[in-house]
Formats: sequence, C-alpha cells, structure tokens
Amino acid sequence: MAKLRVFVSSTCYDLGVVRSELRPFIKSLGHEPVMSDYADILYDPRSHTHDSCIKEVPNCDMVVLIIGSRFGGTGIPSILENFDFEHLKSTSSKAELLESKDKLSITQLEILKAAEHSIPIYAFVDEKVFHDHHVYEKNKGKPEVIDAIEFPSIQKKETAKYIFEFINYLTHRTHNNSILPFSRLDEIKDNLVGQWSQLFQRLLSEHRNREVESRRYRDFSERLEDLKSVVMASIATPDLRDTARGAIRYRHLLTFLSSLPASNIKELLTSDLSWTALLKEFGITGIRQVESDERMRPELFLIKTDGTFYKCRYHFGIMEEIQTDWGSFIQIDQESRKAIIDVTLEDRDSRRYRPVAHVNKQFEEYLEEIYLQQKLELDEGKL
Repeated sequence: MAKLRVFVSSTCYDLGVVRSELRPFIKSLGHEPVMSDYADILYDPRSHTHDSCIKEVPNCDMVVLIIGSRFGGTGIPSILENFDFEHLKSTSSKAELLESKDKLSITQLEILKAAEHSIPIYAFVDEKVFHDHHVYEKNKGKPEVIDAIEFPSIQKKETAKYIFEFINYLTHRTHNNSILPFSRLDEIKDNLVGQWSQLFQRLLSEHRNREVESRRYRDFSERLEDLKSVVMASIATPDLRDTARGAIRYRHLLTFLSSLPASNIKELLTSDLSWTALLKEFGITGIRQVESDERMRPELFLIKTDGTFYKCRYHFGIMEEIQTDWGSFIQIDQESRKAIIDVTLEDRDSRRYRPVAHVNKQFEEYLEEIYLQQKLELDEGKL
C-alpha cells in the first residue's frame, strides 16, 4: 500500500535528537519518513550526495523543515543549474537570499526544490533563532550595528545572515508561508497532527462541494441542452437562430443579474452601462472575497450601498467571466438583446436557481463575527 512520503529537511548535527524523535512519530501516523541520515535516499555512486538529496525531494508528498543554530554544508555549484531561480524569486517579496546562490546550504536548496515543485512545506524554527531573527530585522539596515552583533542562537556568526534571510524568504512567500517557533519537540508533533488532520478534513470537504457542484452543473447542462433542442427546432430563420444561441451563451450572466432585485430589470439589461455602473444600479458598491473557514473555499460577497450584503454562490473566477460576458452582451443590437432577455426571464428553472442570497446585516459586523468564531475555535483547539 502506498504511503505518504514525508521528507525531513534540517541540519543533522545540532538537530539529531529532534530528527531521531520525528522518525518514529511520522511512522506512527502511517507515513513514510524520508531522511538523509537513515539511508532513505538513494546515493547514486555516480553523483554527489547533495545531488541525490535534491533529486529525492520531488518524489515526496510533503516536507518538514526544522531550522536550528547551524547553517550546514554549502551546496555544490553543479546542482544550482537544476533550479529556476527567477521563478523562485517571483514567489517571495523578500528574496535577497537568492542573490547569493553560491552561498545556499544543502538544506536551503532542498526547500527551494520543494517550493519549485509546489510541495507543501511545514516549517519550524528554534524559538531562540526566531527571537534573534527579530533582532536581525530591526538592525540589518545599520551595517555598523549588524556586523558587531553576536547572535547567541547562531553557532557561526558569518552564517547568521543566510539563516535569517532564509526565514525571510519563507515567511514572505505568496503562499505556504507559515513558519512556527518551537522550544519542545512536542510542539512540532502537535502542530503537524493538527495541520495534517485539518488538511485532510478540508480535502474531504472540497471533494463533497465538487460533487454537489458537479451534479448541479450536470442538471444545468441538461436543461440547457433541452432548451437548445426545443428552441432550435422551432426556429426557421438565421436571425432567430442567432438569438437562440445568444440565449444559451448569456444564460449564466442573465440568471445572475435577474436574481438581483430591481423594478426596472429589463431596462437595466438592455442598457449600455459599464459593469461597475450596472452593479451600482442594483445597489452593489463592491465585491469581497473572504476565507471564512480554513477548511472551505473562500466565499464571495456583494456589498450593498446600505452596508448589508449578498452571499454569492459563485467564486471570483466565475464573476470575472460574467463581467466579460456583459462586455460582449452590450455589443448586440437591442432587438436581439430583448429577445434573449425574454427567453431567459421566462424560464422557470433559472428563476428557481438563485445564485445570490441577501443577508440583512452589516457586512463589517458579519466579518467580525466570523473572526471571533475562528478565534474561539482556535482557542478551544489549544485547550
């Protein structure tokens, strides 16, 4: 049976005890640890051991990184050719570390290879190093100060900059940028158990949501095909065929707009307003995407003029498609647009499926409730 392969990346000499304890812990969860000091990596006699470590990373499912007081060995120059450093720089707003590629350690290169392949990284840093990192950040703009500081947590003074800039790179990535301090091994274990459990829970939830959306899409597609067949069978002239095609193409757009309350809906749908101006006519002043629960996908909200809001079933990508559709819809001549609108508004199924639901509550108040609930759940999880 295939097992989840967990690559453990760290220096070995200062973190040997941590590594030796992590190995049975990972096994106890039913996963396969991959560690350089336990012969889990194929060391091809035709290449350097550094090359073997780097090549093993893409074969793993996730990486656990432990940052301690040591920098470790510098990677051999030949393996640098196997990295897309320009891409790696673009994924972090603090990529100063990558300006000195020849100074990167083998541990750092392992993590960069994981980042390059979008492999999840769970990063932990010794709390003493974490504290000294804050001191470094406060003073690194003052060369005369930073060069004189001896950081107690770092074994060799000349490596401090590269360890701290590595932390900067990780914490300022555009995603997967969490890095947590630890003082005891149990803190790492507890965090990994919690994170992996929540990740599995989220994947199950997303799978359920995809199944629901897939069924809804199939039903919607079937209704569209039925409508298309009926309309096409009853239309004799080319002009009317174009109208029918338009009804099918813009059904998503018109279903969304017709779900928003407006006494002059047909007048608005036949207008030449810009997308922003059109939404204002419906009383909508903004669109916000909020991740209300880390196990669920982000929710989309349409903010009204009075501060209340609509919950929207669509995600942001669909809203962008609808906006694009509006831009092409207003290019159609008025008579055709009216015909398309009439067909869509008379369809009972489109009226039953409403992609938005109004919530008579101030949006900022609602957000505060979400954050308080998240904090409560987080606090309860720590007890």
